[in-house]
Amino acid sequence: MGTLRYGNEALELEDRTLAHVQMVVVSKLRKGEAFLLSWTIDPAHGSGRYAIWIETGVPIVFRFTGSRPVALNRAWLQAMLDRTYTPAGLELMPEGDYPEKPGDS
Repeated sequence: MGTLRYGNEALELEDRTLAHVQMVVVSKLRKGEAFLLSWTIDPAHGSGRYAIWIETGVPIVFRFTGSRPVALNRAWLQAMLDRTYTPAGLELMPEGDYPEKPGDS
């Protein structure tokens, strides 16, 4: 499990998910585009939802537990990027909903 730290908030994610979120965040912030990131709290840690406004000027750290970079699923990555342009922003979603196409990664 990796960790995304944004200001005082910390979100634990599988390294694979975190790598995709990192690419989305970097892509958006390089363009100066702020967006909403939201997720559901795992029932083992309580309940509810979080939503944070991602923008430049707030410290952000991506900490991976694995030492090797993961191959990216372009379909999943594009779906994440597309969601950042909606009023609901980027809601974390399972990769299984976005199967890789042959030749991707």
